[in-house]
Amino acid sequence: MKLLVYGAGVLGSLFAARLHEAGHDVSLLARGERLAALRRSGVLLAEEGRPGVRRIPVPVVEDPAGGYDLVAVFVRTHQVDTVLESLAGLGGDVLFLLAWAGGAEPLGAGIGAGRVLLGFPADGGTRDGDVVRRRAPSLLTRRVAIPVGEPDGRVTPRLERVVGAFRAAGINARPESRMDAWLTTHAAFTVPLGQAAYAAGGPAALADDPDAVRAMLHLMRRNLAALPTAPVPRGFAALRTLPEGLLVPSLRRFLRSPTAVHSGLSDTSPATAAELERLTEQLHARAGAR
Repeated sequence: MKLLVYGAGVLGSLFAARLHEAGHDVSLLARGERLAALRRSGVLLAEEGRPGVRRIPVPVVEDPAGGYDLVAVFVRTHQVDTVLESLAGLGGDVLFLLAWAGGAEPLGAGIGAGRVLLGFPADGGTRDGDVVRRRAPSLLTRRVAIPVGEPDGRVTPRLERVVGAFRAAGINARPESRMDAWLTTHAAFTVPLGQAAYAAGGPAALADDPDAVRAMLHLMRRNLAALPTAPVPRGFAALRTLPEGLLVPSLRRFLRSPTAVHSGLSDTSPATAAELERLTEQLHARAGAR
């Protein structure tokens, strides 16, 4: 399988490096300063909490010519519309591995409905200059598989090929029959979480404000109640049924945990604000279509 990883940020770089080390024919698309750094040094990969930096010589491209079996897209939600035109000309199946609550229809309208696969990455980390520092997995995140699914929920031969290729590279992946509902549920939970952490200046500061955590929980509950389908996974329904007196302390403990502190919740960049705004628009549009 010939693969292109579209997006050379933290997640795209981690993904491309793992596939390359497993022997896959993979290229990483990058531009600007990131392209120059990758051509000079390859993907520089470090593990959080461990010394040393590894150099992974992933092939890098600026203007791919096409001929790929699969394009894995790692961009921010608000950047998707601008990359659809270039994806349309590449050919092959396209797996969108990102936060997305807009459904498969607008993606298919841009590149062809039959090419779209949906998923969500389970890895994470940070960039320290040119070095990508992979977040140390917790006991929980080790068990979390990347969900990948067809827009219509079928388990197709191409879905099995993609999941199989990822597993062969040591990437924990699984087919998800309700991928669109999974992504929308995820957004219903993470958008209030991200907005509250952004406003507070980070997850630890948010944890110190129980009123803000309570307001965040109320918005999560409203979002989940407005979903066009039941939450996926079903465990998110507990956010609507468990007592507030139990959930608020639990959320505050999570916000103080290393997982939260070293996650994207600590990112207060303008790009984070733009992504949260786009996801909010998508959630409102889905709720209004009920």
